[in-house]
Amino acid sequence: MSSGSNTIRRWARIIHRDVGFLMVGVCLVYAISGILLNHMNGKDPAFRTEEVTLQASKGLNSEELTYWWNDRKELPPLRKILPVDEQHLRLMLEGGVGVYNSSTGTLDYEKHSKRQFVYWINKLHYNQIKGWSVMADFFAVSLIFFALSGLVMVKGKSGISGRGKWYLLAGLLIPVVYLILA
Repeated sequence: MSSGSNTIRRWARIIHRDVGFLMVGVCLVYAISGILLNHMNGKDPAFRTEEVTLQASKGLNSEELTYWWNDRKELPPLRKILPVDEQHLRLMLEGGVGVYNSSTGTLDYEKHSKRQFVYWINKLHYNQIKGWSVMADFFAVSLIFFALSGLVMVKGKSGISGRGKWYLLAGLLIPVVYLILA
């Protein structure tokens, strides 16, 4: 093997290692957020939802329901009440929403509270913080570099000229086969 390829391999390993250490925090943000977003099941993982059912008097109108709600200090602040139909009223709450059934007196509401850590890493993942796109682009370029430098770092039977080519082919085929079958 030539001195030139050894130099390339050496520098690829050094830069791969150092940029890899630098990118650990960013990689964790995208990885954790990505896992949470992949398993949302229709709910935003950045918020915890608590479902509560209360029993109020039957047949309350908007004004009476407002008084009933506001008498209970443990409940979230009520912003307004909107009619849904003749039997139901929608409660717009601070951090939630509810529905009152006037024929049964049942009041179901959801209260949403922010999971601060998940909220912020999702904002980074979705690139919703001003200026983050520079870091996101640097991270994306570093991933390309990691992929390409990883191809030349190992030589011999474990490298790209040996069994590495089969892993590379499998890694390239996985998304292609998935797209074909999906």
